[in-house]
Amino acid sequence: MKQWQRVALAMFAVGWGANQFSALLVAYRDEIGMDAQTRAFLFGVYAVGLVPALLVGGAASDRWGRRAVVLPFVALSPLATVLLMVESTSVLGLAAGRLLAGACSGVVFSAASAWVTELSVDDAPGSAAKRAAIALSAGFGVGPLVTGLLGEWVPAPLVVSYVPHLVLGVVAAVVLWPVPGPRPVGITPRPLLRVPAVTRSAPFLLRVAPAAPWVFGSAAISIAYLPGELTGSPAGAVAFAGVLAGITLGTGVLVQPAARRLDDARPLLASQVGLVGAVVGTLLGVATLTTDVRWLLLVAGPVLGAAYGCVLVSGLRETERLAAPDQRGATVAVFYALTYLGFAAPYALGALAGAGLGPRGALLAAVVAALVSLAVISTASRGPRRGRPGTGSVTLP
Repeated sequence: MKQWQRVALAMFAVGWGANQFSALLVAYRDEIGMDAQTRAFLFGVYAVGLVPALLVGGAASDRWGRRAVVLPFVALSPLATVLLMVESTSVLGLAAGRLLAGACSGVVFSAASAWVTELSVDDAPGSAAKRAAIALSAGFGVGPLVTGLLGEWVPAPLVVSYVPHLVLGVVAAVVLWPVPGPRPVGITPRPLLRVPAVTRSAPFLLRVAPAAPWVFGSAAISIAYLPGELTGSPAGAVAFAGVLAGITLGTGVLVQPAARRLDDARPLLASQVGLVGAVVGTLLGVATLTTDVRWLLLVAGPVLGAAYGCVLVSGLRETERLAAPDQRGATVAVFYALTYLGFAAPYALGALAGAGLGPRGALLAAVVAALVSLAVISTASRGPRRGRPGTGSVTLP
């Protein structure tokens, strides 16, 4: 096995662990009676661990070396799964497992992507970004699919469904161990967080920030909010949630080449198309809750997944255009941190529903928010531009 393949396997394993929980949200409702807001909180708390780790992980690996930073968090990823297994009825224990899973994801997503690039230096241009994207995307999609299918039919689904990742995570850590990662030499230490392209840039705040939370906000509405609000027969609901998660996230990956072509035609066009997709997909979610027909989610899910993929690609490319070369990595990390704010969408929707709007009213409020974001970036995109076109190499799914 080549060295970059060992790192890619670790990224696949951590990506699996990142999203496996989402496929079991319905199972937590049916097995232990967990309410919607608690499920939304546990889904979103993952981002609380991920965002700071994402911001610091890449810069820390620049300073101390890829292996020194990545290997410990790859090894901790199965420990997060153990917490989910042994604390299956404890909100506090589950929250700890989700926080740890988020921290592992944040460090590995940023630092391991750079590691794959360094190990692919003699290969074809662009191959490193594709390898990292495929590894993470596969983990993100396969993890919830397998976990959801197991959760439907195995005994003790809140425990047994996590076993595949536990095994995979241990294997990935063992396989990663021999990969060398010497400490950087001659690098002057700098603050881990200093991002003028964000703090001093109105274009970033107007062209990128308003749309960024809709990356994972769109996906979260599909995989973490809508399935739990249906009130029909629970038969097959867990397996369906896993399939829906795989379809939604898979569509988000498959649409990315088309999104790059849209942005080649006009910068930020893919973001605008993605936000329109978020509006349409959310309205389809309203129709699903109105009719209580589960299969309509198989229409809404791909639309919301396409929205996630389009906004991700377009936002990343605009971020690359706006950032100075010596700040590009840190600025991209900020963009990704904003995208993960979308993990809070199910909790926010639940709060609006509980405040009197109801689930459908909460989704309509989300539609309004998406339209506001679309109006802001559409207006800002008409202003003067600077910088070179971004590569659009998406290294996070």
